Amino acid sequence: MLLLGIDVGTSSVKVSVVDANTQQCIASAQYPETETGITSLQPGWAEQSPEMWWLHVQEAILKAHALKKYDPKEIGAIGIAYQMHGLVLIDKEQKILRDSIIWSDSRAVEIGNEAFHAIGEEKCLSRLLNSPGNFTASKLAWVKTNEPAVYEKIHQVLLPGDFIAMKFSGHTTTTISALSEGIFWDFANNELSKDVFGYYGFDTSIVPEIKKVFTTHGAVKEDVATTLSLKTGIPVTYKSGDQPNNALSLNVLQPGEIAATAGTSGVIYSVSDTLAYDRQSRVNTFAHVNHTEENKRLGILLCINGTGIMNSWIKNTTGGHLSYPQMNEAAKQVNPGSDGLFVLPFGNGAERMLGNKTVHAHLHNIDLNKHTASHLFRASQEGIAFSFRYGLDIMRANGLTPSVIRAGRANLFLSDVFADAFVNTTHVPVELYQCDGSVGAAIGAGIGAGVYAGEREAFANMKRLQLIEPSNAKRYDELYLEWKNILDQQLHT
Repeated sequence: MLLLGIDVGTSSVKVSVVDANTQQCIASAQYPETETGITSLQPGWAEQSPEMWWLHVQEAILKAHALKKYDPKEIGAIGIAYQMHGLVLIDKEQKILRDSIIWSDSRAVEIGNEAFHAIGEEKCLSRLLNSPGNFTASKLAWVKTNEPAVYEKIHQVLLPGDFIAMKFSGHTTTTISALSEGIFWDFANNELSKDVFGYYGFDTSIVPEIKKVFTTHGAVKEDVATTLSLKTGIPVTYKSGDQPNNALSLNVLQPGEIAATAGTSGVIYSVSDTLAYDRQSRVNTFAHVNHTEENKRLGILLCINGTGIMNSWIKNTTGGHLSYPQMNEAAKQVNPGSDGLFVLPFGNGAERMLGNKTVHAHLHNIDLNKHTASHLFRASQEGIAFSFRYGLDIMRANGLTPSVIRAGRANLFLSDVFADAFVNTTHVPVELYQCDGSVGAAIGAGIGAGVYAGEREAFANMKRLQLIEPSNAKRYDELYLEWKNILDQQLHT
């Protein structure tokens, strides 16, 4: 049996086909090859078309088929990972009412802050485990206030993965994990939050049927199966936000285990069995993929909006003629500290760990007679690593004591400069694995379809590729303190 995993990212869609018996990836494809754009109609806004996601999903699947490495008719289950927090609105005919307001959009910050105070800070934190902040519920409230004609037509509110599953099957479902990432879920009472729905004036009918993460969320329709050369009736058996899915991909499922990723955004994700929260809501707590009321598994998530997108911006701004591997090699030719050049990478909207402030990206101490593009490459990656240290210190203050962090050998972790800066700045060793979100979604589909007896069997063949340990922590501590001083000045400007 083959499993199809789909990862709907901000930049592109990636799909992988995995052999259920060996857990090995047979074929992968990405669409489009270039990074997908984000519509920003006003400063701080970020939108994408859900129908564009669906088009890209189909193109990616057909591209994988074209590799001729498997028989599409042998695919027996589908799993979906998706960019978190996106607001997708559909009418009764399952038509999209507007573009999705995605995770990096900052327009609802003040709406969420007002809700936090009005509902009560202690009540929000103890029940929602978060402030309503700039999450999906607050974005929906923005639509209600600013686009009443759109709001009146809403039949259901979906997360991006719910939407893609709907396009496959014609059915709509959601999960507690998805609802928690939208700040719709009351953990204390294990129900839709009466506080959030009451304060914002939402009707609970807008929420689709709530199901477990690992279960059948619908079956592939005949017309979709024909278009994609799949068997009609294949079940969609797994849906998860990209960060819980990344943790699943790394077999981070039990309390104390920690995952990290450094793609467009950067994340540290720790699993806990207690209803924990940060009093300032700088890090956030959501239901993990294996969370139940009886067996609590919470994902404590630090998200930094400005990470890989900073690296991408530097690449494009310097002409884009170098590939990422070439940039990484050029960065290695510069000493740690980039000869005094520092980068604050926070140019991708409001940062939760900075109190939802929009700090913007900054380049500090540029010397026109000294600094080159190679310095920019290194300083950018070091600044991103310093951002992780800043956020990890917040998590440490909330009781996290990491001994090792698991990550996929992908994105920024492909750079020796970044990986070295990360472990030396955080003082935490990193284990690298051949981890991929679409492969993780395929394994999740296998768990949901009952192919595996449990998570342990699903990851029986997982092997560590590399262990990176701190070797220059003292120097990076000095650099981090200089960087943090620059950040503190911006935060108090």
